[in-house]
Amino acid sequence: MNWQIECTAMLFDMDGTLVDSTPCIEGLWRRWAVRQHLDPDYVMQHVHGRRGIETIALVAPHLDAAAEVALLLAEEARTLDGTVAITGAAAFLALLHPEQWAVVTSAPRSIALAKLAYAGLPTPLHIISADDVSQGKPHPEAFLKGAALFNLAPQQCVAFEDALSGVQSAQAAGIPVIALTSSHSKAQLSHAEQVIDNYHALTLQIGAKMVISATQ
Repeated sequence: MNWQIECTAMLFDMDGTLVDSTPCIEGLWRRWAVRQHLDPDYVMQHVHGRRGIETIALVAPHLDAAAEVALLLAEEARTLDGTVAITGAAAFLALLHPEQWAVVTSAPRSIALAKLAYAGLPTPLHIISADDVSQGKPHPEAFLKGAALFNLAPQQCVAFEDALSGVQSAQAAGIPVIALTSSHSKAQLSHAEQVIDNYHALTLQIGAKMVISATQ
């Protein structure tokens, strides 16, 4: 099936979309769940695509979420081993001018920049992180602020996501989504406008607008 999407700017989630830090993240949250006497599998159902503070509020509302997140972030900053770039992400970003893309992530800015650097990806000129929003994904605030970085209407952007909460966030903001199957199946991501396995599936033309296309 052939398809194409036009845009003026691209908004990329980070974990699962630009970098694969699954071993790091899952190990972190599973250890935390065991310490808190929670079911690790249940906790993992609420981790991807959300800010840590919102995950804890969902799975352990009796805890001080802010205090727990501070401990988790300190541990995460020390355990970046195994973080790698998603297949094709580096080559795809290399096609773009720094003013054409941004990162819109549920991670704190410091962690996001550390992971991108560790994976050998460029530092984004523009970033919306957990530090910049009051409501995390699936609320549209993050992607609305991402579009605003470029003074664009949401419909002029395209979002790249891997998690259902991220897809919902971008679409609630009015932004079409290309979803990657790095952490969820095609069936789980079926609400996205397009679903790909990795960036090698894409062809990019850059002119007055960027045209992303694929043959699948």
